[in-house]
Amino acid sequence: MSNISIKFSKIDSTKFFRTLNKRINTYFKEKDLKKTGNWKLYLKAFVMFALLITPLVLVLTLNLPAWTQILFMVIVGVGMAGVGMNVMHDANHGSFSSKKWVNKLMGSSIYILAGNDYNWKVQHNVLHHTYTNIQGHDEDIDAGRIIRFSKHSKWLWIHKYQKYYSFFLYGLLTINWAITTDFKQSYSYLKRKLSYGKFPNPATQWTKLIIGKIVYYVVWVALPLVVGFSWWQVLIGFFVMHYTAGVILSVVFQLAHVMPNTEMPQPDENGNMKNTWAIHQLYTTSNFAPKNWLVRFFTGGLNYQVEHHLFSHISHVHYKKLAEIVKKTAEEYSLPYNEYKTMWKAVQEHYNQLNVLGKKPIMA
Repeated sequence: MSNISIKFSKIDSTKFFRTLNKRINTYFKEKDLKKTGNWKLYLKAFVMFALLITPLVLVLTLNLPAWTQILFMVIVGVGMAGVGMNVMHDANHGSFSSKKWVNKLMGSSIYILAGNDYNWKVQHNVLHHTYTNIQGHDEDIDAGRIIRFSKHSKWLWIHKYQKYYSFFLYGLLTINWAITTDFKQSYSYLKRKLSYGKFPNPATQWTKLIIGKIVYYVVWVALPLVVGFSWWQVLIGFFVMHYTAGVILSVVFQLAHVMPNTEMPQPDENGNMKNTWAIHQLYTTSNFAPKNWLVRFFTGGLNYQVEHHLFSHISHVHYKKLAEIVKKTAEEYSLPYNEYKTMWKAVQEHYNQLNVLGKKPIMA
């Protein structure tokens, strides 16, 4: 990661964000609403946990045909992604509930995804939400050497084919969390003294990480072995579950930032960015399928990424209404409001962007 200190412009001559903030606050005041989750979110949480747990229990307790077991593990993976996007995501942004202990409890559901709350908060809340699409600072656009997400990253010959293989590799996201990513991140973040809130005691963080991994593997690997599944059956089920969740999570997140209509601006030699933080979010983020109820329901409102990036402290259950205010305000101030009408169109455009970024720079 880059050692350059990023500084966003403090000059907003149009007073865009001040106006937008005022309108958003007025909306909640007039409607007498809390900015955190409500019964709709709690009902969704129940549905997502049911998707995750019910098929798993059936697999472990019933003598099912092999194809049914695989199908149920796919559903478990769907539930895993659903819990991540609808429960864990809001909770670790502090917007699931107005009660901190509830957010902490629901945020700990990241351990179901094989993740770690400290690592996730640093990578997502600090690095991604602050330095969105800035190469060397936003780890979400750093996929190592295998996929080139930014025009500012080094081009390799293999990238010519990334439009063909990237979607297949997306499924490895949560598997990597389970095996290596968390250990690498904890080492890096603790060394750099990064945190979201109070900096943790390193010994405590490593203890939590190791115990979390042990419990995780006891539940997802040891338990199935104990109830009678062979090692290769457990391995297949584990892979199917994680691959399903990984594809869903990766695609949803990439459709928000690695798109033809989103920019990847770089700071000048002194680390200065052209725009204020809020305006930077408009240029680097994109919505998709805003009128698709199913997409909005399952992705936890992450198809409204513009609203999420501007107001991550507000629960996603409010994003549909907030989008009307954000879009109108952006248009008034002649600022971009990026969105694709359908998810299929967004997927197509992401594929096209992978193709563009895969070309040798002199030819792109």
